[in-house]
Amino acid sequence: MIEHRPYAALGGSKLAWLDARLHVAINGMGRPEHGAIGPLIAWNDDEFAPHSGFPLHGHRDVEILTYVRRGAITHEDSLGNRSSVQAGDVQVMSAGSGIRHAEFNLGDESTALYQIWLRPRSSGGQPAWSTRRFPRAERSGMFSVLASGYPEDLGALPVNADARLLGAVLRQGSTIEHRLAKGKRAYLVPTHGRVMVNGVALEARDGAAIHEEPLLSISALDDTDLVLVEVN
Repeated sequence: MIEHRPYAALGGSKLAWLDARLHVAINGMGRPEHGAIGPLIAWNDDEFAPHSGFPLHGHRDVEILTYVRRGAITHEDSLGNRSSVQAGDVQVMSAGSGIRHAEFNLGDESTALYQIWLRPRSSGGQPAWSTRRFPRAERSGMFSVLASGYPEDLGALPVNADARLLGAVLRQGSTIEHRLAKGKRAYLVPTHGRVMVNGVALEARDGAAIHEEPLLSISALDDTDLVLVEVN
């Protein structure tokens, strides 16, 4: 089963500095029918205006994955980390027993990103942060694992959750297949361009909640980047 969640139908909020659309409802925000998918409890499509962002604030017991689509976001946290996370980069923050962080777009152009929240495999624990650049060539015509809670996914950023984040770059007219192990569910979003997923048409930034589909056949109707989260 594929549940189509069109971008235009997503709940969210629009402020002077932030345009947020929610693929998954959380904390009373978003559309109630767009519920969590296993440990995937949030997927926000955010656009930050220039010279704006979230001041220092706290989290605990949540895995926060940031996939930057355009521009850059500057991250600072109570562990002493500071980094500019740019388009093509992925960031993972494991809140664990507690962490405070701030995120700002310090540039003169808007920043677009996906922020994905996962319920952790275990509560508490040491907070952690990491980031890595994933060149587009590594994802060309295939899914590459970007972050994972499974030790066999070598080179992926570590996540304390029963989940993995994957990315792919497809050229117009190409088709790829992706197998989901028994019991796995998934959420797929094309960052731009149109795709067909097992016969279901997705426009740019639409979401697809995927259940009981052991094989995904994904055809690119336009050039596109795909972001996929697999969960138990």
